[in-house]
Amino acid sequence: MRILFLDIETAPNTGYFWGLFDQNIAHDQVKETSYILCWAAKWYGKPHVSFSSTQYQSRIKNLRPIHAMLDEADVVVHFNGKKFDVPILNREFLKHRLHPPSPYKQIDLYRVCKGAFRFESNKLKSILKELGLENKLENEGFQLWVDCMEGKRAAWRKMGEYNRNDVVIMEPLYERLRPWIARHPTLPSDGLACPKCRSKNVQQRGVQVAVSQTYVRFHCQGCGGWFRSSKTLVRDRDERGVNIAS
Repeated sequence: MRILFLDIETAPNTGYFWGLFDQNIAHDQVKETSYILCWAAKWYGKPHVSFSSTQYQSRIKNLRPIHAMLDEADVVVHFNGKKFDVPILNREFLKHRLHPPSPYKQIDLYRVCKGAFRFESNKLKSILKELGLENKLENEGFQLWVDCMEGKRAAWRKMGEYNRNDVVIMEPLYERLRPWIARHPTLPSDGLACPKCRSKNVQQRGVQVAVSQTYVRFHCQGCGGWFRSSKTLVRDRDERGVNIAS
């Protein structure tokens, strides 16, 4: 199973407007809608980070490599990508007549953090700091995006470093969060192994009782996650007619 880490950076919409506060900008005031400036991606466990931008190539040529990588991926890991990265990529694929990549599962680390924990802030920078992990690179903010749109080489160099780093720092965050991911895709393995990390160093720890079935429960000594057996335990009835595990 191939796991892909992904992050994109987009250009802002540009247009014409009066005033700065509480504006309602009509569609005919928009000069150009947002597009993907650049993207970075890497395969889990591999050191190489792929990067592509619109600095020296057309938008369609910028999209083709990430489209191919998504087509190969079984699982895509991102931060707020279900709401941002993936829908924007899909929109650009549609606009440039690229067919949908083959189906893949998504792990949105933003949703994991927001759903399983209560951090003071759900921003990636804040979460990484709280967990003591390598953090995002600093930049000039909005001006960096403007400078890239204007083709400034120094800005593009910094944007490339920033985008690549966002993908690199995502991998250790994923590994830290992995045992807490409730619906992590099941990784294929030979024999009994953790479905999240494939470690065979697992311990049987009691049972998990569902509504009408009982399963053996296991604790992974590798990633620390919990999982249950795929088959149910045989249940007998006691003298009162109540189901009991046997």
